[in-house]
Amino acid sequence: MIRKLYDWTMSLAATRHALWALAAVSFAESSVFPIPPDILMIPMIIAAPQRAWRIAAVCTLSSVAGALAGYYIGYGLFESLGRWVLDIYGKAAQFDEFRQRYNEWGAWAVLIAGVTPFPFKVITITSGATGLSLPVFILASILARGLRFFLVAALLWKFGPPVRSFIEKRLGLMFTIFCILLLGGFVLVKYL
Repeated sequence: MIRKLYDWTMSLAATRHALWALAAVSFAESSVFPIPPDILMIPMIIAAPQRAWRIAAVCTLSSVAGALAGYYIGYGLFESLGRWVLDIYGKAAQFDEFRQRYNEWGAWAVLIAGVTPFPFKVITITSGATGLSLPVFILASILARGLRFFLVAALLWKFGPPVRSFIEKRLGLMFTIFCILLLGGFVLVKYL
């Protein structure tokens, strides 16, 4: 089923409504959809490199709007559904402790999930459920998603199709390694 969804999403890049499709996929991916918008964005930029910045902007803005929808899912449905599930399993008190810890580091979680292959929707929903500061959430989402999509656009604009394989296979890994090194640096500074 995921493969069919992937192929369908990929086919949208060839339509005349590709930019609208990209906006829809980018929005949905930040809250519920399993396929990342990169699979539409990459062929669109390769086909029209002069539109790279517009494509990246649409992807970023739509993704942040979708992140707000994910935030609302966590915020609006947690008390009615999520809290009930936690109560059934006797985990409500543990969630309150998690909420405090998450909100201390929530901006970093949003930044890291926004640039790495980690499912961004998990963090957007968690941020709403824990009540992470909405301005902090929005700013971190804009920074993370902007960095990710504009970097992809810049690489494709500068190097074209030859860099496509690197982006698809290794860019997520590079972002992940960078985030691990960055956090490791903060931990070293804190404990040294």
